[in-house]
Amino acid sequence: MAAGLKNLLPLLILLVVIGVLAAVGLVAYTIMQEVSNQTRAKMEKKHIMFNKDGLKVEVKEVTDEAYKDRSQSVLVNMWNHTSFPAYKSRIWGNGSGASKRKW
Repeated sequence: MAAGLKNLLPLLILLVVIGVLAAVGLVAYTIMQEVSNQTRAKMEKKHIMFNKDGLKVEVKEVTDEAYKDRSQSVLVNMWNHTSFPAYKSRIWGNGSGASKRKW
């Protein structure tokens, strides 16, 4: 009887080790799936979707008028925040350049 238990002991140890490894693998897999689902949900809120074909990005529709308004606003802000040190216009501002210039 002792010889039978002696032969089964390595088998039982192997089964326990395989069971522990399977449990660790299952936990790691479920954590990976949960993180993947949460990441996918967050990316879909930002209009980025993953599928079998690859990545799909939805672009918000911007009207032509809104696009031009934003562009003009940026240009006006840049113009208002720039300075031209020691710049003298030949066309306006000092009076001498415009009258001397011949078109």
